[in-house]
Amino acid sequence: MSAQTRRAFLSSAIATAAAIALKPTLNASPQRDEFHGPPWRQPVASSKTITVANATIHIDLAPGTFNLPEDAIIRWITRAAQAVTTYYGRFPVPSARIYVQSTPGSGVFGGTTWGNVGGSPAFTRIHVGQNTTQADLDTDWMMTHEIVHYALPSLPDENHWLEEGIAVYVEPIARVQSGQLAEAGVWHDMIENMPKGQPRDGDLGLDNTHTWGRTYWGGAGFCLLADVTLRKQTQNRTGLQQALRAILTAGGNISQNWDILPTLQAADKATGTQVLTTLYQSMSTKPVPIDFTTLWQQLGVTPTSNTVTYNPKAPLAKVRQSIFATAS
Repeated sequence: MSAQTRRAFLSSAIATAAAIALKPTLNASPQRDEFHGPPWRQPVASSKTITVANATIHIDLAPGTFNLPEDAIIRWITRAAQAVTTYYGRFPVPSARIYVQSTPGSGVFGGTTWGNVGGSPAFTRIHVGQNTTQADLDTDWMMTHEIVHYALPSLPDENHWLEEGIAVYVEPIARVQSGQLAEAGVWHDMIENMPKGQPRDGDLGLDNTHTWGRTYWGGAGFCLLADVTLRKQTQNRTGLQQALRAILTAGGNISQNWDILPTLQAADKATGTQVLTTLYQSMSTKPVPIDFTTLWQQLGVTPTSNTVTYNPKAPLAKVRQSIFATAS
């Protein structure tokens, strides 16, 4: 079984739990598919091809019904693709295929992404409830999350936390940078959810502890810490966004199988630091908690209701601001 396929099956196994915990507006697991072959060979009722940043995205809708018009689904996917393009400065792959399945209920759930299968560099299957509303699509995060996966090579199984952590961390920042989401709400979500990724008793580091919390929020915490550390070391000249763009520029998209150290080294080379490799060596096989209480204070973010208040005099206030600023 290839690394991409193993990664996809692992992602599928925990996708429902992840979706419910990451955001509050999702529904129960999708129904079992009647077709038991590979998802990229499942029946198609209608298709449309869109172009985003010179990349071709082929959208297939499975047999079934939606209360929304087909154009609404196309616009939803287009917005997600545009957000990822904004963050990375390009669409991560030259072409992709997205297969949308209709299921009972409302909302978006059950997203899974593969690399280099079915004749496509990137393939995503995602479930959309038959009763989904425009508001559900406008507030959805999962489509963007899945497309972010296109921008990293497929890593070995033990490094799945980095694939998911990047997708969790980058998705809302990309949506803020593209004008689809409010920054304050993202900080509030981080403050509430980042502690779910802290090591617990018996933890053996990110590479060896494959719980849901460590995989998703542990990986996202690694990304936040890397972003802040990069910006501190470079006097805010560069951050994780530039590091991740460098991996993509080096050819590291989901259609490729890479080991984690060359992946992180490509990022470090571009930033002129050793931040990512050093953090990985520290956190990969040992339980290293992150002092989020101090970090939030230094960044100058305090939760209030469903938002945050900012302290412009906090030591890392400029770092906080730069994380959401669109890179040139």
